[in-house]
Amino acid sequence: MARRRGALLTPGRVIALAFGGALAVGTALLSLPVATQERSATLLEALFTATSALCVTGHIVVDTPNFWSPFGQVVIMVLIQVGGFGVMSLATLLGLLVARRLGLRTRLTAVSETHTVAVGDVRRVLTGVAIIALATEAVVAVLLAGRFWLAYDEPFARAVWLGVFHSVSSFNNAGFALFSDSLISFATDPFICLPICAAIIIGGLGFPVIMELWRRYRFPRKWTLNTVTVLVGSVVLLVVGSVVLTALEWSNPATLGPLDPAGRLLAGFTMSVMPRTAGFNSIDVSQMLPESWFVTDILMFIGGGPAGTAGGLKITTFAVLLFIVLAELRGDTAVNMFGKRLPRSTHREALTVALLSVALVVGSTLAIMLLSPYGFERVFFEVVSAFATVGLSTGITADLPPLAQLILIALMFIGRLGPVLLGAALALTREKRMYELPKERPIIG
Repeated sequence: MARRRGALLTPGRVIALAFGGALAVGTALLSLPVATQERSATLLEALFTATSALCVTGHIVVDTPNFWSPFGQVVIMVLIQVGGFGVMSLATLLGLLVARRLGLRTRLTAVSETHTVAVGDVRRVLTGVAIIALATEAVVAVLLAGRFWLAYDEPFARAVWLGVFHSVSSFNNAGFALFSDSLISFATDPFICLPICAAIIIGGLGFPVIMELWRRYRFPRKWTLNTVTVLVGSVVLLVVGSVVLTALEWSNPATLGPLDPAGRLLAGFTMSVMPRTAGFNSIDVSQMLPESWFVTDILMFIGGGPAGTAGGLKITTFAVLLFIVLAELRGDTAVNMFGKRLPRSTHREALTVALLSVALVVGSTLAIMLLSPYGFERVFFEVVSAFATVGLSTGITADLPPLAQLILIALMFIGRLGPVLLGAALALTREKRMYELPKERPIIG
């Protein structure tokens, strides 16, 4: 019985339980009267905000700077940091610092959280992750604080707080802002937008990619397939997203139209970075063209790199599916990607993640459309944004009925952990089948 109980406590289940525990604590703290400026938050408001922060999404149902008190804002920032770094990674790092040693179960849990290849690398990986996160956040915080203080006449203490909060929110791809209009007031200010974009891009690459670039930046031929795929995919998505969104919104009088050409280019680039799962916006998303919403849907669904602060399907998963299609069209016997052959298990994993993700998005969209008066375009945008832990919104989230908001909460939670990880955590058994059924091929197409 003890062995069976231990077998059920897999790393995936432990991570899911840890996220659930952190969510409960965050909800309780945000429910306290001291967390708000006027009235206390309802349970749904506290739960939705805590989930959005812990799952580094950025969806809101109340105005962050005006509703939450300084205490509540600090709770949100801590939840963002914990969610971005990973509950189990943070717990393992704290255990490492205190006990100076790791047990095998703790190592396996951290391996599952950080996607480390070797169990012996956990100590180095977690230390590197902490250094990368804190160093990036510190640099961005200094740049933003200086800009808020010198250019916008913010008091020094508030400028520092604004810099720290937005650096943590941007690196962790959360998108929470301490301005009611997010970054719209700074749409043409490169000293605000570009540091935030840089932090989002770095966090969205994923920790394995960042660490490999740090160690082997002079030897690109030795980069792993994961690093090459994430870098190539990120550049392609940023360039295509910038060009398409800027072109579509160039003459829109409600978004880019009133800006000068340089401002339009900056805002267009910024809005192509945000679908990498950060919910800041420098233009009014609710006024964007439906075509722009659709392009943003695609960018959000693909997301960023694996094992980082980004959400979505992940660039690597999308790339694997793309090369599977290309190999099938060419009639190749194997799927090759950037000079490497993909194992068949990778094909199955990519297809599983993709189909589960599509099923969740489609089912949730239909459910919310039945529960609310909003049409497909806006509901689909909100659903993809929640599942991909982006946080961009067409402005309907706060007006959705409670049951629809609960669906978004579930999507954010599942999107942060990943469909496969959550499925493994909830599965009743992991026993392998000891036999194979007869093979037969159905007609495809």
